[in-house]
Amino acid sequence: MTITFTDWAGLLPRRIDTDRLTMLPSTPEVMEPLEYYRVCSDGTDIEAVTEHLTWDPHAHPKETLEFLETTRDGLESDENASYQLYVDPADAPAGIDGPTPCGPYADTDLVLAGGAGMGIDWDRRTGTLGTWLRKPFWGRGYSGERAAAFVALAFERLDLEVVAVEHVGGNENSRRAIERYVERFGGQKEGTLRNWALKAGEPVTQHRYSITREEYEASEADLDVTGQP
Repeated sequence: MTITFTDWAGLLPRRIDTDRLTMLPSTPEVMEPLEYYRVCSDGTDIEAVTEHLTWDPHAHPKETLEFLETTRDGLESDENASYQLYVDPADAPAGIDGPTPCGPYADTDLVLAGGAGMGIDWDRRTGTLGTWLRKPFWGRGYSGERAAAFVALAFERLDLEVVAVEHVGGNENSRRAIERYVERFGGQKEGTLRNWALKAGEPVTQHRYSITREEYEASEADLDVTGQP
């Protein structure tokens, strides 16, 4: 698997490319807020997507704008590597033709598949992964491909010591995807965290997994990583 980091600013790349994915900054300059609002607010698909996430469908466009401004701030402060996931239009499911990037990446012919990020706790040398995919993009292995890129970023570029990930109890799709890539990189499940997170104001149980740098280096992941600051 090939992973390429480009367009660096500060400590983080502004573009990540894998075999099938392109990740671009989660900012209002790159993703038009009203277009993104339509993805994050409308229909039964977003209800299914957010059922086991700790965020709910966006209630109005201002919420979407504030989200994109928050993720931009995290990226610029080097504390949250926040991106939108895109695929080539030829790989998009039938009937999906956007949104596409704007601003500095307006000339890229890509289709939004979801979002991804890694919160960085520099004092603990730990990156914590998160992602979501639009429902038509489920079941294609994108979660594992995106995770490999962030694991490589954490250990091969940012000198972190641990990559962690959690999923809400009952989210079987996430559990299976996480277990596959955690096993690939030699990691393990750490345990069950009862009433650890909030969903719609109510406590929910989380399951936590982690990969250490030593486990990653001992694994046979076979990643071809290129691109330096």
